[in-house]
Amino acid sequence: MNLTTQTKALGVDEATANFAGSFGISIGQNGCAGLYPAMLATIVAPTAGVDIFDWRFVIMLILVVTISSFGVAGVGGGATFASLIVLGSMNLPVAIVGLVISVEPLIDMGRTLVNVNDSMVAGVVTSANLNDLDRNTLNDSNQMVTSNEV
Repeated sequence: MNLTTQTKALGVDEATANFAGSFGISIGQNGCAGLYPAMLATIVAPTAGVDIFDWRFVIMLILVVTISSFGVAGVGGGATFASLIVLGSMNLPVAIVGLVISVEPLIDMGRTLVNVNDSMVAGVVTSANLNDLDRNTLNDSNQMVTSNEV
């Protein structure tokens, strides 16, 4: 669906759509490996007495989230493992993740939305920078992809 939407509705050339889509599935997990662990760490840190506005905490969080995001697989539950890595690396209480697991399916829908959206944005931006973007298709509001076309 990602590739079909990029090529038929957004005007991205097929090679760029394939490249952006495959990276979005493998290492482009912005929602699962980036936003969610960082968000969870900023929620958990005050419970451990950590000032989240301290520049050292912010820099350390950015570094840990960035490094840990390289090893997160694009599978269900990958964000939970990424959160465990980040919280453990920053000496924050890991047990709090157990409370979040109960609402994990709801949160996962939002993370998936971010991941898929970001891979499509990457495809459009890359295609535009390579001057391969079909702007007529992109600007045509009638260009839509239905579930029957996939």
